[in-house]
Amino acid sequence: MDENIIRIGNCSGFYGDKLSAAKEMVEGGPIDVLTGDYLAELTMAILFSQKMQRGEKAGYVGTFMKQLKEVANTCAEKNIKIVSNAGGLNPKSMAEDTKEMLNAMNLDLKVAYIDGDDLMPRLDELKDSGEKLTNIDTGENFFEQNMPPLSANAYLGCWGIKEALDQGADIVICPRVTDAAVVMGPAAWKFNWDKNDFDKLAGALAAGHIIECGAQATGGNYSFFKEVPSFENIGYPIAEIKEDGSFYITKHENTGGLVSTGTVTAQLLYEISSPDYLNPDVISHFDTLKIDEVGKDRVYISDIKGSPPPSTHKVCMNLSGGYKNGMELVITGLDISEKAKVFTDELFRSLGGKENFDNVSIQLFRTDKENPQTNEEAMATLKIVVKSKDPEIVGRIFSAKIVELALANYPGWTTQSDIKQGTPFISYWPALVDSVKINECLHFNGKKTVIEREKFEDSKNKIDIVAEVEPLPDSEMSEIEFGRIFGTRSGDKGGCANLGVWAKNENAYRYLYHFLSVKKLKELLPDLHDFEIERYELPNIKSLNFYVRGLLENGVSSNNRKDGQAKSLGEYLGAKIISCPNALLNK
Repeated sequence: MDENIIRIGNCSGFYGDKLSAAKEMVEGGPIDVLTGDYLAELTMAILFSQKMQRGEKAGYVGTFMKQLKEVANTCAEKNIKIVSNAGGLNPKSMAEDTKEMLNAMNLDLKVAYIDGDDLMPRLDELKDSGEKLTNIDTGENFFEQNMPPLSANAYLGCWGIKEALDQGADIVICPRVTDAAVVMGPAAWKFNWDKNDFDKLAGALAAGHIIECGAQATGGNYSFFKEVPSFENIGYPIAEIKEDGSFYITKHENTGGLVSTGTVTAQLLYEISSPDYLNPDVISHFDTLKIDEVGKDRVYISDIKGSPPPSTHKVCMNLSGGYKNGMELVITGLDISEKAKVFTDELFRSLGGKENFDNVSIQLFRTDKENPQTNEEAMATLKIVVKSKDPEIVGRIFSAKIVELALANYPGWTTQSDIKQGTPFISYWPALVDSVKINECLHFNGKKTVIEREKFEDSKNKIDIVAEVEPLPDSEMSEIEFGRIFGTRSGDKGGCANLGVWAKNENAYRYLYHFLSVKKLKELLPDLHDFEIERYELPNIKSLNFYVRGLLENGVSSNNRKDGQAKSLGEYLGAKIISCPNALLNK
């Protein structure tokens, strides 16, 4: 390991990411630590389901074991540490199975695991202590609603990971830690940072946030995808972190993809709200950092300011929302809206009325074109979804009633989904819990170590950035698609969505800053009109971020959008025609 830098490579951005990425990362060039991020809110619900079906030993990410088997020998030879949150709901079982696998491989790699995130056994205790586990988005008291909880996990920080590495662990298996913690912990271990080294920790947090989603930092999901030289064998990101918390983002040589100011900016904007990025160990102020492109596929990030962490830990809760069923029908030709109404009116009359369901969603997607050139261009899609606590109400009877109308309703009746039973859906419940009530523990070499949390004085958690952004002078304008000038990156934040937008140069940002107000965004995207939207400014990276509250209802599993994670929201904005100063056009 280099004396002044730690190289941390991430091989996974989600449960289901490229299986060979771990092997490619450890064999493709020098790294000191291999990390993997496998957990999203929905993943926790999937792991819960696995645990219920397969027994108490289940509940962790099995694909990580396949990756580990491929790289364990190489990591042992090169002294590469492994830190992953693949432990999910069962880090203890994963640690036990990992040790068994390593023993069979005759490898003496030391395995540690962390727990204390699981609050399910402690819900009554927390209630009695005065915790309300209030929903961050809706303000509801968890203990005053009627959806039963399936899982409740606090997002732990980086200090358990640092302690594990301090004690000599080679592999650290984490439960629900923050996505960036798997990067922050090794950096804090390498440089022996203190818990009040806020600027340094803020830098590592930014590095972790950038590389947490794998290839999204190296050209994947990038608005200006034509800038990416090749998507063949795309390289996964590496953060080279210095002792002062500044860092480089890069990738292995001879791999596809791209690391640029744009790809790094896009990922900084991904799934955030305020530029004050909260973490249980520090608050990183993304509106203070500086980005410099210093070479081919090499970007340097510096000058990041940090402040003391909040006094609470975020909690990811998944509740049993009930059952839902849905079908999609094709409506073709003339009078699309009238045909949809004729069908839905008769359907719900036959089902006893919409009031029999907890929720009814009817969406008509007008993909049909005037004077169509193909049969498909004449088609629109009618999507009907119903929800109920009673599985019978949304079971096969719902689908059957739709099919019964096949020969008795609108002309050209066609369905493009199968008849199915109602399926359970998960309601995501984000909450906060007092950090003093988190009992984080490290288990290593038969010893249990309690991870103590330091208390800091209350902080405003805000560093004021004053930036005067002068409007561009009046000039001749032309019409162009928004995405030809500005980059976008969007994603889900529980039941909310974020939409980040950035400009490539100062003049473009000056125009963007004054042009794209919340009002203007709602004009461009009229289906956002009824939602509360907050705008945040990051002039240091020529960016704006819009936080759309409630767009995704109660999370990925519960909402009825075609894009339930808002991944395409930015590209939707990119397709809109805007007026733009001619000086900004590449003519």
